[in-house]
Amino acid sequence: MGWYNMFRNTKINYFLIPMGVALAPLIYLYVKAITTSKFKFRKTDWLHFILAFSLILFRLVIYFYDSLQPGFDETQNGILKLSLDEPIIQPILIFVSFAQMLLYLAFTFQLFYNYRKLIIDYFSNTYKLELNWILSFLIAFTLLFLYSSLQDIVGSLIVEINYEQRWWLNIFMALIVLYVGVKGYFTKTTKLNKLPFTFSTNIDFIARQKDEDLPFLASDLDKVTDFMKNKKPYLNPDLNLSDLSISLNFTRAELSKIINTGFGKNFNDFINEYRVNAFKAKLKSGEHQQLSLLGIAYDCGFNSKATFNRVFKKITQNSPTEFLNTLK
Repeated sequence: MGWYNMFRNTKINYFLIPMGVALAPLIYLYVKAITTSKFKFRKTDWLHFILAFSLILFRLVIYFYDSLQPGFDETQNGILKLSLDEPIIQPILIFVSFAQMLLYLAFTFQLFYNYRKLIIDYFSNTYKLELNWILSFLIAFTLLFLYSSLQDIVGSLIVEINYEQRWWLNIFMALIVLYVGVKGYFTKTTKLNKLPFTFSTNIDFIARQKDEDLPFLASDLDKVTDFMKNKKPYLNPDLNLSDLSISLNFTRAELSKIINTGFGKNFNDFINEYRVNAFKAKLKSGEHQQLSLLGIAYDCGFNSKATFNRVFKKITQNSPTEFLNTLK
């Protein structure tokens, strides 16, 4: 827009810090914060921002050095900015920031998928915990990041790409960052904090590896089966592994072992199979004549239409309506 031409002595180039050097660890820590109950930012987490702080310190040092040189007030870039930062540091920074972002995105995807695997072993209804908007953000951000990196490499090594050819990428990148901020603000991301135990992918995956050899008896299977049939805990839509283990007088690890190995299912499938069977029994008894299918599903322990339809289709290979038609 002619801004640089009008203000030839501006020093803004010293303070244009690439956002990616801080954004990469921020995305990782944000996803970690909403997938871990009672998350706290520790002093050691500041280490994630070493590259950002180092770059800021470097720019301040060369700015103060250049400001002491004669003629600095009349120029836009001083001696070290032209001889050190632009020809050496900035090209290196392109590759370093690319590697950093790629590494952090890989860690973030791994953290997210470990979380998604873990919630089905702890919660009977996972719809409000799946955080699909986080996955959409990560995929969109990664695609734009890879394109941006390719653009930087081409612009630095092959042919110069001016701002008129780059501007749309900046807008899209800004929009998806704003998307996750707005979506996160209006989404209840503290549900895990209400649990009576600490839920963390790191803690629970290590615990499960240690508990793989826990023994269990055939009588334990009967105990769980009898409790499910008589007490019907699956009717509670907020039922989780911890609640059920307390009711059965097992540890979480023991009950998880019984369900995973003894019944050959994860906790989510184990509980929802009882809910589906309860739903089918209510249809056979004619309750659909007084209640809607969704109303019956809620009475059986489901807490969302999307989860109910997905689970019912998975277990019966039919939709609820198709199953009702077979009864007719």
